[in-house]
Amino acid sequence: QVRLVESGGGLVQAGGSLRLSCAASGLTLSTYTMGWFRQTPGKEREFVATIGWSGGSTSYADSVKGRFTISRDNAKNTVYLQMTSLKPEDTAVYYCAASGLIIPAMRDSFYAYWGQGTQVTVSS
Repeated sequence: QVRLVESGGGLVQAGGSLRLSCAASGLTLSTYTMGWFRQTPGKEREFVATIGWSGGSTSYADSVKGRFTISRDNAKNTVYLQMTSLKPEDTAVYYCAASGLIIPAMRDSFYAYWGQGTQVTVSS
């Protein structure tokens, strides 16, 4: 059974940093493209970042480019999202997801497996 478990969310002041982790079990992470998405109440789920199999290819939403960094440690079956210079508009539930595609994917329909989410709240 595939499980993705996010952790590292919390409350932080604007300008602060957080690192989210996504621990995978039941799959070999090295054969999946991984992504981070976020969602706030009443809004559509939004793409944040994605990373290909080897970690050499990444893509980011314009809203987080230059502030967030996605990375992966295939040996630990874990994906990370380093978030810096956080803004109140980054407040959301953050989800990690796994896709069977080889290349980074920005559409949530490409992702087969999802975690339960972790709340990130940025205060002004």
